[in-house]
Amino acid sequence: MQWTRRHLLGLEELSAEEINFILERADSFKEVCTRPNKKVPALVGRTIVNMFFENSTRTNISFQLAARRLSADTLMFSKAGTSIAKGETMLDTARNIEAMGVDVMVLRHGASGAPWKLAANVSCAVVNAGDGQHEHPTQALLDLYTIREARGRIAGLTVGIVGDIAHSRVARSNIWGLTKLGARVMVVGPTTLIPREVEKMGVEVCHDMDHAVRECDVLNMLRIQFERQDGTNPFPSIREYKQMFSLTAERLARGKPDLLVMHPGPVNRGIEISPEVADGPKSLILRQVANGLAVRMAVLQMVAGVAAAS
Repeated sequence: MQWTRRHLLGLEELSAEEINFILERADSFKEVCTRPNKKVPALVGRTIVNMFFENSTRTNISFQLAARRLSADTLMFSKAGTSIAKGETMLDTARNIEAMGVDVMVLRHGASGAPWKLAANVSCAVVNAGDGQHEHPTQALLDLYTIREARGRIAGLTVGIVGDIAHSRVARSNIWGLTKLGARVMVVGPTTLIPREVEKMGVEVCHDMDHAVRECDVLNMLRIQFERQDGTNPFPSIREYKQMFSLTAERLARGKPDLLVMHPGPVNRGIEISPEVADGPKSLILRQVANGLAVRMAVLQMVAGVAAAS
């Protein structure tokens, strides 16, 4: 197939064929990342700006490095110290930046739907680097890539997503991607952190962590997003949450021998996952980070190519 989308905004709107196309394109960039000279001239002369209205470490650095390895010119924009702090709107800021000849805008924003609004008001390509509690498509794509690389397939696997499902854009994008590629998806956590009617997304709901460990081929552990709780506590205590849902070495040992563990980061060690599991032989956490670079190189190259041809 040929990639024809100007933007990458979410996995809900992508077909299984399109998702697989991105993963296959990432294969070639994974090879590039292993060379002594890790740069390719794919985006020479193109300009990519990271517009991050929320704090980020992995996603921000990954997109910056991906753009540079594609030989693009890169700009970094953050809210602090800019006209946004003086009251300028996001769209006015974006239009001014676009007027300088930007080809791709990578947007991370606290408002759900912000990338769609941006894409409707600029001519350059837009990539969603996380919007509110809605989607985080490139994180899900690198998770899919990592599962496929480690297990050889996605279809037929049982993948558990554990923790704060209600506030997680990572969970939503993963659910869309995994179900479209044929995985059985189980969302695991206390009732207060599982959205109502989430089964309509094609997943199973589980409130028993030990059952999930026995059933799953892959566990994707999510942190509790206390900053999005609006001052309310979704469970009586951290101690109780750890007892019920933390992935410890003892609990992991009850699962399948080839059970694999993932985490999108940042990791709250000792809460959702123990240090020995996070750093253990079944952990794919650092592999996810490495694969994120290849996936984001593929995404940037694809959307920049469509934008240039338009």
